[in-house]
Amino acid sequence: MTHTGRLVGALGALFLAGQAACPAAAQPAPRDTLRIVLVNDLGSIDPVASTAAFVRNHGFMVYDQIMALDSAGVARPQMAERHEASADGMTHRFTLREGLAFHDGTPVRAADAVASIRRWAARDVVGRALAAATASMEVVDDRTFEIRLSRPFALVAEALARPTASALFVMPERIAQTPPTTQITDATGSGPFIFERAAWQPGNRAVYRRNPAYRPRSEAPDGLAGGKVARVERIEWLNLPDPATAAAALARGEIDFWEQPSGDVLPLLARDRNIRLMPINAAGSVIWLRVNHLHPPFNDPRARQAVLRAISQPDNLAAAGVREEDRVAFCAAYFLCGTPLESRAGSEGLERPDPERARALLRESGYDGRPVVFLNASDSPINNAVTLVMADALRRAGFNMDVPSMDWATVTQRRGRREAPNAGGWDMFVTVANVLDARDPLTNLYLASPCGEGGLPGWPCDQRLEDLRRSWWEEPDADRRRAILDQVQAQALRSLPYINAGQFRTPAAMRANLDGVRATIIPVFWGVEKR
Repeated sequence: MTHTGRLVGALGALFLAGQAACPAAAQPAPRDTLRIVLVNDLGSIDPVASTAAFVRNHGFMVYDQIMALDSAGVARPQMAERHEASADGMTHRFTLREGLAFHDGTPVRAADAVASIRRWAARDVVGRALAAATASMEVVDDRTFEIRLSRPFALVAEALARPTASALFVMPERIAQTPPTTQITDATGSGPFIFERAAWQPGNRAVYRRNPAYRPRSEAPDGLAGGKVARVERIEWLNLPDPATAAAALARGEIDFWEQPSGDVLPLLARDRNIRLMPINAAGSVIWLRVNHLHPPFNDPRARQAVLRAISQPDNLAAAGVREEDRVAFCAAYFLCGTPLESRAGSEGLERPDPERARALLRESGYDGRPVVFLNASDSPINNAVTLVMADALRRAGFNMDVPSMDWATVTQRRGRREAPNAGGWDMFVTVANVLDARDPLTNLYLASPCGEGGLPGWPCDQRLEDLRRSWWEEPDADRRRAILDQVQAQALRSLPYINAGQFRTPAAMRANLDGVRATIIPVFWGVEKR
């Protein structure tokens, strides 16, 4: 019997026997409570200090955005009532809606928005690009602020709608004045849900309650924009990393929504008429392999190229349990395959692994056999599976692999350490991104390769790539932008700030009585209710 057959059989027995209920939710969820299982547990709450998806998911519960992306990817006013740009595009004025208030009852002011932008811009790749092009950002009155540019930046509204990595959320000025290198501890926002900090149990659950004072926009929800109407009183975000436990809990109604079911359990879930499968991310997700450019061996581009040629995207996706019909056969595109900005420039000859070439490149790099520390988030089924498969492929290519296991929250902390790998640092880790993380040369957070201070963990330095990225977002002509984009793609494949390790699509699973779930790419829960 295959591994899949054994697992599905075991899950079937678990369903029928009704064994060991979900430890965090032993009874079906009440009608006014939504119980959700997302890809990761909530490990921290500062959306500026961390680019982890769990902080972003938390942010969309408790905060709101000045601008927001609709389902077509267009930036629309959200907290803003209007956005006015000068004819030359060098001055942008934003006016907030009347009556907006934070969870503590204080009014939302333009000063709060400006302070939030400044804190975010000190850390986020998009924010830093906007700040570099900004001559001034000033409060005009309590509801209005103005950004004046010093050089062209065609994507101001899109920047303020930043939805992933360090997403731009508005917090009170008193909190936004916290240095961006210091974690905030107060999650006061103005969004549709209020964080119950006293009920937060990292590793177990996070709890949110409906914000009765929230004032949604009048429009219908559209993507991440529009009216955010909370239709449940309480959301419980549970940590159930074991697929069998999560599947059984969903079948019994102990949870209502599961963001990313394992491919092994999807056939069983599909046969349950009380469960509905729905893709919330049509373009899918991509596995990113991030390497540390600061230290040997990956400070040498030949060692990075050896990794590129050693790993197999099909093997990674098979190990992760992704169904064959949900796999992209091969994708080297830094802006994902199947998107308007897909590019194959520079990817010729990379469709299949080439272990012999990988070994030759590794020898040329002067690799001395030192252990390669590959951080393994063993509490994430996809991350764990692909980490182990790639570690085996890299051993066959000649790398000496050290694969310590830890939870994802620990990975997100350790990856920020710049020390040498043998002194508590690291060499590699895996993360999973979506199309909003990688939609273009500006917003792709791990593509950014600034030299000197700054940059995200991995710390690549490629001035040529940085110059191409900047020329892309400053170029107003669409045809020239496309030509620049192909140059960005080709240069990225030479430099390898990170390596695409497989693109796939996975439907979310939810109880059939759940209404209002939409294809928003990232999970949001305003407008969601139970029949």
